Amino acid sequence: MPDGPIATIMREKLTAALSPSRLELEDDSARHAGHHHEGGMDAQPGGESHFNLTVVSSAFEGQARVQRQRTINGLLRDELAGPVHALSIKALTPCEDAATTR
Repeated sequence: MPDGPIATIMREKLTAALSPSRLELEDDSARHAGHHHEGGMDAQPGGESHFNLTVVSSAFEGQARVQRQRTINGLLRDELAGPVHALSIKALTPCEDAATTR
């Protein structure tokens, strides 16, 4: 399924800033359909309000987990302030990714 407009913007920002070796962005909004959020936003299938993100990048070398999440949150500040209600983040270095996929 192709990305919607919000996912496309998020993917472009993350790719430009982090040059990831792997980037998986899943729109998980359908699982939250009917939930009410701040600002009266209703999640609907394809609503692009909830995402699961896995990003593998050497840019995370030497960074603690919290710093990695802050980096991503900063890159996606506009989206998180508006249409995106929730973002689950898994940020790994290439070595960490290789160790988890063995």
